[in-house]
Amino acid sequence: MGRRRVAAETRRDAEFAAFTAGAAGRLLHTATLLTGDPAQAERLLTATLARTYADWLRMRAEDPYDQARAELIRRFAYRPWWRRPRGGVLDRLTPQERLVVTMRYFEGVAEEQTAAQLGLAAERVRAIAARATATLRSRPPAGPGPAPRTVAEARDRQGGDRGAPGGRSSTGGPGGAHRAAHGVAR
Repeated sequence: MGRRRVAAETRRDAEFAAFTAGAAGRLLHTATLLTGDPAQAERLLTATLARTYADWLRMRAEDPYDQARAELIRRFAYRPWWRRPRGGVLDRLTPQERLVVTMRYFEGVAEEQTAAQLGLAAERVRAIAARATATLRSRPPAGPGPAPRTVAEARDRQGGDRGAPGGRSSTGGPGGAHRAAHGVAR
């Protein structure tokens, strides 16, 4: 190998190491949202980073994070049907809904870019995002256990007050709203 090639590979290794130090955590979180399983997410991320490393010298003017994210999305979108995601925060969503929600709301990718990357119309991406959002906002079916005895208990189970347990608001009871609105500490 010539000196130029060795120098280029050394530079690539240093640049790639810096990139992974900064971006691997976020990419892993994205992969975990998509797969719903930390072990599958790590495998997906490893395959994605291996491909990104192989293409590193060719992506001169391109953003490496965008390229790595696109590879991660591609690998997830075209995975075999028997490796569908199970579990995780987005458990009730289909794989396509997981992709759209993750790209649009977690990654902040514009609707048009999401549509182009997934090969869909922008209107279709908008419809999928709306359906997925409605699914996530709907209450999960009631789990096993005794029926609520009071209206307040039913509201607490449904998440009526997102504050502290027992229906108390997170502002700390009487006067708490005033303190929270005016930035007064307890």
